[in-house]
Parts: sequence; C-alpha cells; structure tokens
Amino acid sequence: MLFTTKGDQRPYHLGSYPFETLPRDDSIVDIEAARPPVISSGYDKPADGPLARSLRGYLDIFVETAMTAPAVAKAPVPDDPHRRMVDVKGYGYFMNASQIGICRIPANAWTSDGVAARHEYAVVLLLEHGRVPESGNPARHWIAPALAEAADARVGGIAVCLSGHIQKMGHEAKAHVMGAGDLDLDRLAVLAGLVVRQDEVLRNPFIKGGFSIAAVSTAYELEVDRPLAKAALGRLGLRYWLGRNGATSGRERNRRAGRATHLSAYPMETVPRVDRPTTLILDNEVPRVSKRAAFFDRALRGDLGAKAQKERHRFAFKQPHTSGMMASMRAMVPVQGGEVARDGDAAAPEYQDPAANSRALKSLSYLLGADLTGICKVPDYAWFSHGAKGEEITPYHKYAVVMLIDQEFDTMEGAAGDDWISGTQSMRAYLRGAEIAGVMGDTLRQLGFPARSQTNVDSDVLHIPLVLWAGLGELSRIGELVLNPFVGPRFKSVVLTTDMPLEVDRPVDFGLQYFCGNCHKCARECPCDAISWGDKIMFNGYEMWKPDAERCARYRLTNAKGSACGRCMKTCPLNKVVTADGPILERLASWCGINARWLKPLLVPIAVWLDDYLGKGKRNPVKKWWFDLEVVEDICVEPVKGVSRRDLDPSRKLDPAKQKMAYYPASMMPVPNDLDAQPVDRKAAMAIGEILESPVAAAIRANRGKAAPDYNIATPPDPGGPKGRDVKPAVYGSINAAKG
Repeated sequence: MLFTTKGDQRPYHLGSYPFETLPRDDSIVDIEAARPPVISSGYDKPADGPLARSLRGYLDIFVETAMTAPAVAKAPVPDDPHRRMVDVKGYGYFMNASQIGICRIPANAWTSDGVAARHEYAVVLLLEHGRVPESGNPARHWIAPALAEAADARVGGIAVCLSGHIQKMGHEAKAHVMGAGDLDLDRLAVLAGLVVRQDEVLRNPFIKGGFSIAAVSTAYELEVDRPLAKAALGRLGLRYWLGRNGATSGRERNRRAGRATHLSAYPMETVPRVDRPTTLILDNEVPRVSKRAAFFDRALRGDLGAKAQKERHRFAFKQPHTSGMMASMRAMVPVQGGEVARDGDAAAPEYQDPAANSRALKSLSYLLGADLTGICKVPDYAWFSHGAKGEEITPYHKYAVVMLIDQEFDTMEGAAGDDWISGTQSMRAYLRGAEIAGVMGDTLRQLGFPARSQTNVDSDVLHIPLVLWAGLGELSRIGELVLNPFVGPRFKSVVLTTDMPLEVDRPVDFGLQYFCGNCHKCARECPCDAISWGDKIMFNGYEMWKPDAERCARYRLTNAKGSACGRCMKTCPLNKVVTADGPILERLASWCGINARWLKPLLVPIAVWLDDYLGKGKRNPVKKWWFDLEVVEDICVEPVKGVSRRDLDPSRKLDPAKQKMAYYPASMMPVPNDLDAQPVDRKAAMAIGEILESPVAAAIRANRGKAAPDYNIATPPDPGGPKGRDVKPAVYGSINAAKG
C-alpha cells in the first residue's frame, strides 16, 4: 500500500465495482426469457427545461451519426470469446460506463414495435445518475428535472461509439438508447448480471439512486455474464468499504459524494492561489497568432511535406476505437454557437450573482463528465487572430469556463504512451469535452446568455493560457502543456466562452517550476527528443521550457508503431492517482508538494529517483485491454510496422548544448490568411534559437521600457484577404457512406 495498491493488479475489464464477488442464479435466464415483449422505450413527456432539451438534442446527434454498416472485412482478432469480451468491456469502461454486462438476447427481448436483428449478444451499459446541486445553486433548477436525460445522453453516446468500434472490426452491431432502440433494456440488464428485478423494480447492488441503461446488440461472439441472485442485494460489508479485490472502495465513493457538487473529486481548493501564473508572461508582448500557425494545421496544408500531410488525415483515427467517435464529434461543430434566445431569463435575479453563476456552471460541468473546472477572464492574446479559413477573429466573450477531461490513468498504465491506444485516449477526451461544452453552451443560450463551446475541432481561443489563468495547473517542462497537481499532465481541455457574469478563479502555485526544473524524465523518455533538456527561454512573451513543436508534431503524425503519442504524459512522475484508494506514499508526496513547499529541495531528488526505482511509467500488462489494430483503407489489419513497446530508459543522457531544437516564433509563423502550402524553414528555426531571450533578460528589458524583439511580432496577413485552397481532414469513408 505504500507504493502500490490492489487496484494495480485488478484486470481492467472488471470495472470499478466488485461484481465478481456477487452470487449468481442461472434460473433467472428462463424467467426473463419468458416475459412478454414490451414496446420500445422513449420519453413520455416533453423535456423539462433548457438543460433537458439540450441533452436530448445531443443524444440525437449520436443516434443520427451512428455507423450503420460493418467494415467489408473482419479484423484479425482472436476467436476466443473471453479475449473479445475484455476488449469490448474495456472500451466501455474506458468511455466511463459505470457498469457493463453481456448476455445473449432472448427472442422476447426484441420490442413488439421494433425490428429484430440477427444479433445474438447484447453488451449492456449502465450509468449512474448524477447529483442535484445544493439549495442556492442556480444549476439546481436546470439539473433536478434533467438527471435522467444527462445519464441517457452520456450512456447513449458510449453505446454509439462501442457499436462503431465493433462494426469497424467487421461485425454487425447496433446501439439501442433511450428513444432509439429495439430492445427491452431492463430485461437485458437483468440477464447481463447488472441488476435484480424485485417487485418489478430494477435494483442495483451498488447504486442506490437512479441509473440509465443502453445496449449494443451484435453478432460478434462474446463471453457472457450470468444473472445476479437476489442475495446480491445484501449488505455490502467492510470489504467493499475497503476496496474489495482492488475495486474502488466505498470510502472513496462516499468521499466524492460528500463534496459539494461545484467541487471536483480532487481538492483543488487546498492548492495555494496567486495573482499571476508562476511563469513570467509579458502580457503586452504576447502576440495573437492564427490557427494557421498550429503545427497540425500546418501539416494539413502541406507545410511539413507530403508524408505528414497524408498522415494528418488519419493519425489519431487509424485505430478502430475511434471509428464510432469522429462523425459525432464533427456533427457537434455546427451547434457550438448559435443565437441567444430572446425569451431567455438572463435578467432574472438568480443570475446576477457571479459567484452563484460560477458554482452553477461548475456543478453542471461535473454532472456532464468534466474532471476539473476553473474559470477566468479571456485575455485578448488568448484569442486566435485568424480562423481556419483565414478570416479575422474579433474577441467576442469576456469569460472562459475551462474544463479538463482526464485521459484515464489505468488505460495509460497499460500503454507505452505511443502505441495503438494513444490517439484514442485523446479523441475520447475531446469527444467528451465537445459534448460537455456543447450542452452547457446551448443551455446558456436558452437562458439568454451568449455562449460558445471551443473544442479541439473548432476553437477560436488558445487553451493553454486559459488553463493557466483558470487555476488548473502550472506550465511544465513538457512545454506547451499545463500540469495539474492531482491528475498531472494526462488531460485534454475544452472551453466554454460566455458573457454570463462569473466569478473567476486565481492561478495556482504548487511548486511545479522547481519540480520540473529538477526533473528531466519526460525529456529523457520523449521518443523524438522534442522536450527541452535545458533552461527556460522566452517564447512569444511566455517563459517556458519550449519544446520543438515541429519535431513533436511530425512524430505524432507519422508514428508507424502507434496512433499519435502521449509518452510524456505516461512517464511524468506526477501522472498518478491521488484519491483515498491511491498508494499511501503518492498521497503523502502530493500533500507535501502542495502544503510543505519548503521540503522540495530535499524531496524532489528523492521523488524523481524513487519514481524510476519503482518502475513508474513502465507498461502494466494487467491494464492492457485493447487489441492492437491499424485501420488501413477502412479495414482493420495487424499493425503494418508493429507495436511500440517502449519501457523506461533511466540511463539515457543528453547534453543540452548538443540538443538541436527548432523554434518558430511569431515572425516565423505562416501568413495567417494564406491557405496554400508555406514550407517550414527548419534551418532558420534552429538558428533563431541562438538569439531567443532568457526570462531574466526579457524581464530586465521590459522593466526598462524597451520594445520586444522583432521576432516577437506576428507575420502579418495578406492585405488582399484570404486565399488558397481550404483543406479539411478526412473522416472514415464508411461513416460518410452510412450518412449519405
């Protein structure tokens, strides 16, 4: 318990509840099979309030974009139903279903008014309902009548993504969700061993409140579960409280349930707050940059050459788990913004208190699945100067609600960091973020407040400065990545901008600058040597350990032994679990790092050494649930170039003076409204690194009133306006075919 927990050896597909310990009763199969068919499930009344309406709309997006046809060839996966089950359940838990069971589908389980398919198996997904906010929290009025809709939308989206994954592997599958399905979901939940039917009411052994159910029917052969015996509803006992078999403990669940709904599961309120981020930002010298300057966009338009441009269309999508995600994610873009309802009640007294509004939006974000949320004002330099089509962007909202989506510790534990699950970890977080911010934005617009979700697919703001100002972390050695004291670097962000009056959070200081200054593990383990081994520099007005963004982007795009890359997140010593179930030493170290900063000179070297000594950052095979598959020409095959199986390399050393880094400051960024290829000049980018200012030199210069260096001035737009050919990333052909 000092260095590891039982959870480290808990197979991932078992989930976080100890279902394996409950008694089973096979006689239930015949009883449930004999029940008469029911009619299809659906809402029996109109949506109650703005949030419920938004949630139903987003569930419709998932349903309308679901894949409808399997790939033309079957994936090379084992015939073993057990191993297939591990992959399927693993994916469902990775997508954050609370509980999952699998059963055979009896004839009477098809609804009387639906269409029976030739599917023998059902994967049943259960999601626990959230909590109603406390009195005095404005979100109480939105959430109370929409708890079921919130869980329906989330579990429905999981079912759609899972069905897409199975279809991408060449097998028939269909998602059955609230209002759009042909199966008796209650009956299947009983048969799959998730609930007990007691007096015609479904009861769950672990969840005492409400829950929502969705299912995926399929012809894909899977190992099935057995129904629960009625005795499974007995008292949970001390072992559940302590975390039986490494499952999430009852005490951890109670701890989370005892926190106010506007607080995350992590005690961010205990982290010291400061007036400015802990890295120097010369606000007046930070140039506004264009979307065209981001290296993934540069690759898309040919700036990095033909290979990177080709791979840009598939690098994060070349694995079957993402196949059910992309169409839904892109379908959310047109509704990221919209008109404000003229009959909204933005002027109502309950919405004039900025502090109450902030609590409300945080409570809503956590209900919808965010892991950490902070709020800040949007500085002008956080707005892109030009959009994806070269159009000029004028700042339009005052506040940003910044939300972090955990990329999931256990899955990352089973991975190398740059193998075939890495891209899926990113896309799953981006999809969840798009849904959360989209629902929140639509809800606010119905209330009469301007709002827009800013997602990875379409954002008018840069997220990194907003994550800093919203008090969710500090800038790390990884470079253009903020690190949180409780989830480390393993997150993706989504932002909601709005003019609703809000109380802002302050930046945090938990001593990360000292820690990263004395730890080089991410740089040592970077597979493409893109992370700085040296000191900080000033880049576009920011003090940072500036990475070689071009080199990083090229590797993530063209990685042949995996999908994208998250190796730096995987190996960071602060990638950990700080909960009541986490290792005692890690919890103690986290407390000391936040509350005993004076100990850092003593503890940081020990912590860095101990992290290597304990093998933190190595692959844990118990947590690997997925199949390593590559999508080539819309068909799953064995990875053409193999699978990354990197482990730690503590002996690797690098002289910072010999590290050849390329930097592209504002003056070397492409013309923002020219969409044609503008090839990078890497030689010039390496040369400019020799003259970039140190933070000390920049601070002295600025204090003396001297102007910023010329290389800090952004490349101006073409005065003739946008020109060139717009290019969009490709989506799986089968998804487009299914929609068209």
